[in-house]
Amino acid sequence: MPNIDRRLPGGGLGLGALHEVAGGGNDALNAAAAARFAAGIAARTRGQVLWIVSAADLFAPSLQQAGLDAARVIFVEAGTDRDGLACFEEGLRHPGLGAVVAEVGRLTMTASRRLQLAAESGGGIGLALRRWRRQTDAADFGQPTASTTRWRVSLQPSAPLPVPGVGESRWLLELIRTRSGESADFEVEMRDGQAGLRIAGDRGGGTAEAADRVSLAAALGHRSPAPRIGRRRTSA
Repeated sequence: MPNIDRRLPGGGLGLGALHEVAGGGNDALNAAAAARFAAGIAARTRGQVLWIVSAADLFAPSLQQAGLDAARVIFVEAGTDRDGLACFEEGLRHPGLGAVVAEVGRLTMTASRRLQLAAESGGGIGLALRRWRRQTDAADFGQPTASTTRWRVSLQPSAPLPVPGVGESRWLLELIRTRSGESADFEVEMRDGQAGLRIAGDRGGGTAEAADRVSLAAALGHRSPAPRIGRRRTSA
């Protein structure tokens, strides 16, 4: 939707680029919200999705709730950040993958540059799902990287219902950094537990039904993959 699109250069979330997503707290609930946000983005791509986990605790049915068919997902478990980053880079270079999602702890500028270049080469979208084993490690999220955008997803109280029950999921979605743009905050609400986010364009996929279940979400894409960026510009 325009509320988010206009904050992003090019009018949407760029393909052929690296993006970072983190939960608003070092706990399972906020981490799950961040994972669902990433799954909603991946659901809007076409082709297989490579999902690299650091621990075997991902609840696969939640991906379906985000509009991402589990049959499209290839799961890889990496025991260390080093192994995870290696798989991440290799997956991003593969032109047959629509998206690569990887749970990443520490992400240095050098590593993020390599991932950005790999995403430009493969043309898909890279989602670094930041996850730390200790709260003190979360300070790494404030360090500069070569990612095109950086997002933080925090749980918010659901809107009150006229009858007893559980309300729809509500998040505070923070765009902390975007290249050639400004930061912004958005409050998003998921209908019926669906977190499908719009990401279309020449390589876009998914159904309109999945995207329409979001009350306020970005029309992520609606354009061709981002043009390749030279090494000099990427390292800036």
